[in-house]
Amino acid sequence: MLNDISEILISEEKLRKTVARLGAEISRDYSGKDLILISVLKGSVIFMADLMRAITIPCKIDFMAVSSYGSSTKTSGVVKIIKDLTEPIEGSDVIVVEDILDSGVTLSYLKKLLLARNPASIRVCTLLDKPERRKADITADYVGMSIPDAFAVGYGLDYAEKYRNLPFIGVLKPSVYQKTGV
Repeated sequence: MLNDISEILISEEKLRKTVARLGAEISRDYSGKDLILISVLKGSVIFMADLMRAITIPCKIDFMAVSSYGSSTKTSGVVKIIKDLTEPIEGSDVIVVEDILDSGVTLSYLKKLLLARNPASIRVCTLLDKPERRKADITADYVGMSIPDAFAVGYGLDYAEKYRNLPFIGVLKPSVYQKTGV
C-alpha cells in the first residue's frame, strides 16, 4: 500500500490538530442546541469518529450513503441514495460531515434533500476542500484544510475501496489509477 503513495500530504499529527480545532468550533457554535452529525459514508467515517470525540457538547449521529462516483475517479453527476437516515431531523440542527468537498455535486444534492426534511439548521463540515474542482454552487461552513488537485487517499478516502485505513492522507501515484483505465 505504501508503495502506491507518492507523498504524504497531511500527517497524522496535522489531522489530529485539525480535528481538535473543528471540534472546538462546533462545540462553541452549537452549545445548548439539538445537534445531529450526519456522516456521509464511507469516506467520512474515520473523520466523523474522531470529530465526534473532539466535540464536547451532547450530539447525536446518523449515517447516509450516497454515490455519484461508483468505481470511477470522476463524478457521474447522478446521485444515488444507498442508505438513508434512520431518524428524523425535523427541528434539529444538522451538520453534514464529509471527508472531502470536491465537485460538490453529491453534497449539493444531499443538502437540498435534507433541507426538505425541515431541520432547524443545516451546515457542512468537511475535512478537505478542493475548491478549484467545484462544479456545484456549495461551500462548507467548517473546513479542515484546502488541498491541491491531487488524488488524495487515506484517513477514510479511498480508491476502489482501498487505502482508507492509512493513518495519514497521501497522494496516490497516477500509475495506480491510470493502469485500470478509470
